[in-house]
Amino acid sequence: MAEAVANVARRINATVEEGKDSLDLSNCQLISFPDGVFKVLRTVSENIRNITLADNKMKALSSKFFSTFTQLRELDLQGNIFTKLPDEVGEMEHMTCINLANNSFSIFPEKLTEIATLERIDLEGNSITELPLEKLSAMPALKWLNVKSNPLSSGTQSALQSPYKFEILLTKE
Repeated sequence: MAEAVANVARRINATVEEGKDSLDLSNCQLISFPDGVFKVLRTVSENIRNITLADNKMKALSSKFFSTFTQLRELDLQGNIFTKLPDEVGEMEHMTCINLANNSFSIFPEKLTEIATLERIDLEGNSITELPLEKLSAMPALKWLNVKSNPLSSGTQSALQSPYKFEILLTKE
């Protein structure tokens, strides 16, 4: 555990000291986003564009995460155990890509459809049965949606046969 904490501290310090625009805390055995990180990164949080929290054991992100990293463009949360996102994710004005693959979502996180700049949504390997296709179709920037390896209902699968203005990746039956 001490080694994992030291690893997180090293990565955060590198982001601050080197003025990086990304923070990679993947594979750090995190169960939540460390509260102390907000304090350490407060002077550089506006510069952070990409955050990777992949392959941890996280169940949730706080609303504080999204209100702190307001300039975020890409967020990688794959390989965790998320079931939902806070409503504040819908206020991310610059986000273009979110990776939520291999989590525990059973319901599509509809707040994502409020992000006008979002181009790519990866939800492969979750437990989603229904998609808000009308809301997804209204997203101005959406180009790509991956819903492979989800138990989509037959009604949703039928609806996905219609042409959409964005690419949809599905598991072929």
